Formats: sequence, C-alpha cells, structure tokens
Amino acid sequence: MSETKHITWHESEVTKAQRQTRNGHQSVLIWFTGLSGSGKSTVSVALEKALFEDGKQTYRLDGDNVRHGLNKNLGFSPEDRQENIRRIGEVGKLMVDSGAITVTAFISPYKQDRDNVRQLFEEQEFIEVYTECSIETCEQRDPKGLYKKARTGEIPEFTGISAPYEPPEEPEIIINTEDNSVESSVNQILSYLKEHRYI
Repeated sequence: MSETKHITWHESEVTKAQRQTRNGHQSVLIWFTGLSGSGKSTVSVALEKALFEDGKQTYRLDGDNVRHGLNKNLGFSPEDRQENIRRIGEVGKLMVDSGAITVTAFISPYKQDRDNVRQLFEEQEFIEVYTECSIETCEQRDPKGLYKKARTGEIPEFTGISAPYEPPEEPEIIINTEDNSVESSVNQILSYLKEHRYI
C-alpha cells in the first residue's frame, strides 16, 4: 500500500503568481553545480547578497548547511547523494512557490540527478549554473582541506578524485571561476536574470 494513499494536497488561496507580483520579480531556482573548491558557495553567497540589496526576495541553500540539518542522516554513497539532491529539489520547489529567487550550491555530481530536479519545475523556473574550474585549480585552492584528505584515502568517494563528476551538457550559464572574479561572475548571472526578465 502506498504511504501517500491517504494524503491530500491542500491548495493555498495565495498563488505563486500573486507572490511574484507583490515581490516585483519572478521566482526561480538558480542551481550551482561544480567541483568542490570551484567557487559555488562563494559566488552564490555574493549573488544572494546582491539580489537582497536590490530588494529581491531571495534565499540560499548551501550543501554543507543542509547536511547539518535536513540531510544530516545522509552519507556520500551514490544512493545518498541522489537522495540529498532529490530532497533539495523538493525544498527548492517550495521556495520557488513562495515567490523567492532561490540559490543553491551543491556539487550534485550526477547529470541524471540534476535533470530529475529540473523536471520538478515549470519551464523557465530552473537555471543551471556550472562553475567551471579545473580539478588542478580546485585542488590548489582546497579551502576545506578535503582534496588532501581524499588523496590519502581519509575521505572515500570524493568527487573528482575517487568518485565521478559529470559536467552539465547544456547549462543556462557557465561561469569560469579560474579566469573571472567573484564580482564578474555575479554580474554575469545578474545580466542573465535581467535579460530573461526574471528581475
């Protein structure tokens, strides 16, 4: 018997469109993906701040932060990574329904998992941002010392070293964090949002 058989979806009397109208902008999920150390969190933090300072309703979901709470029961096996991303996709969908420009920063190494999240959203509600950066540069940065631990085997199944990363094939935005500053990367994303009339 399905666990959801006796569960009913309750519609709100406030619609997503009404929330967007009051906020003065579209709601969307901006999904950063890339290797550890590629700049996802750094750029997403700066993007959220820029949007907030411009009067936009925004919220950021970060990979490490979410694993402290919502997903603290998940490890880093392929199955747990898949469930981690599935849950974030569902949370992101709720946030977009609330009218917020939602920014996420997750390695999300598997293309299928990212595509599954995209399917949760209406057309134009999911923007994939690939933080393009070579493994060599990410490893040189190594802000958390994770690559060093992965090389010694202290961290098994580490993306880019002992576990795969599948780069996006057709992301909406590619930011090269080796060649571009944080400010330049944020401006590139803001330009996209303005050009496509999200803000």
